[in-house]
Amino acid sequence: MRTTKTITLLLLSGVASVGLIGQASALEAQAFVDRFATVYGSLGYDIEFGAATLDGDTITVEGATVSLKTPDAGSEPMTFDTELTFSGVSELPDGGYRADSLTIPDIDTEFASEPTGHLSLTDIELSELYLPGGDTVPAIASLQLIGAISTGPLSVLRDGAEVISYESFEAASTFNPAQGPDLVDLSSTLAINGIVADLSSVGEEDPESGAVIEALGLTNIAGDISQDMTWSMADGHLNITEFLFDFADQGALNLTAEVTGVTPEVLEQFNTMQANMAAGGEVTEEMAQAQMMQGMAIMQGVSIVGASVRYDDAGLAGKLLDYYAAESGADRAGFVEGLKAALPAMVAQSGIPALTDVVVPPVSAFLDNPESLEIKVAPPSPTSALVLMAAAANPAGLITALGLVIEANMPAE
Repeated sequence: MRTTKTITLLLLSGVASVGLIGQASALEAQAFVDRFATVYGSLGYDIEFGAATLDGDTITVEGATVSLKTPDAGSEPMTFDTELTFSGVSELPDGGYRADSLTIPDIDTEFASEPTGHLSLTDIELSELYLPGGDTVPAIASLQLIGAISTGPLSVLRDGAEVISYESFEAASTFNPAQGPDLVDLSSTLAINGIVADLSSVGEEDPESGAVIEALGLTNIAGDISQDMTWSMADGHLNITEFLFDFADQGALNLTAEVTGVTPEVLEQFNTMQANMAAGGEVTEEMAQAQMMQGMAIMQGVSIVGASVRYDDAGLAGKLLDYYAAESGADRAGFVEGLKAALPAMVAQSGIPALTDVVVPPVSAFLDNPESLEIKVAPPSPTSALVLMAAAANPAGLITALGLVIEANMPAE
């Protein structure tokens, strides 16, 4: 009898232990999604997760609803009625978490009824997820939340016809050292390849714009978007070496910028200022002025090293000149000569006489032979944003302080 009781007691203890383990797993899974919601809540997102379960180091969540916290955002909550799988989850000493990846099943759904909208997106994965612990999420942590995002092909249909698609999307960041409170620097890249857009349906909503698109041969465009950036935390040296929109048979637009002083401390101050603005209710004129002064004080340590916007034509500029020439009843050569003759007066309307010599010669050269046009800012030495704002009182001096140059048909550096 005693033996039977002993065995029964052991069995009951085992059942109780299994139950307790199940409860602990559920609590750990819930703690993870709660922390996820808290971290992204600090960035302005309101996330409600479905039931979460833990199996080893994998947490599975039954869908989520995401909305913006800003009351006047004007956007509807987005509900993801699908299984979210966080793999390689581990808890950090500060109460935060890491996850090797988040995978989301392929999406194939309708999102509108009139006209019918259909979206499909495959191979969705986020990797190297970082959720810092603590009561607040510092700015330096918000830069490190995701190591990489990638997807396969995207396709968006309108009444059964594909209006936009891409072949692949990949955004990735490398952190030195690994994600955590001691970040020294980071580098990031973005690549959206094989973009195709069908603009032929624009005319159904806006006949005038649709006619222009068709006349310019823009009903179907294809291209890629890429970006490359590095960022040092100690001196806030942010260098965007490429942000390129490259579309075949149209043209390529590339933006670059190099600034210093964009440190985590500066980001923290901006975050605090924005939070105070959001919590302050209606903004009076005095409050707006105070916020502007505060913003200027924050920007005092931010300096511009250089920046540029470069356009390389691949046919679009010629199409535009031909189109507007035809609209005016002139041939292209006559239309260009008319534009060049009017250009000095157009620039003079800015009230900055010194701008004429900067703008008119290169723009005239581009109109004659549309190859490339680049606007560059290159101060003689890194110049504080506040110094530039003060120099704006003397526009001619500002041009010199900025090192403003416009070039046409020059090789890219």
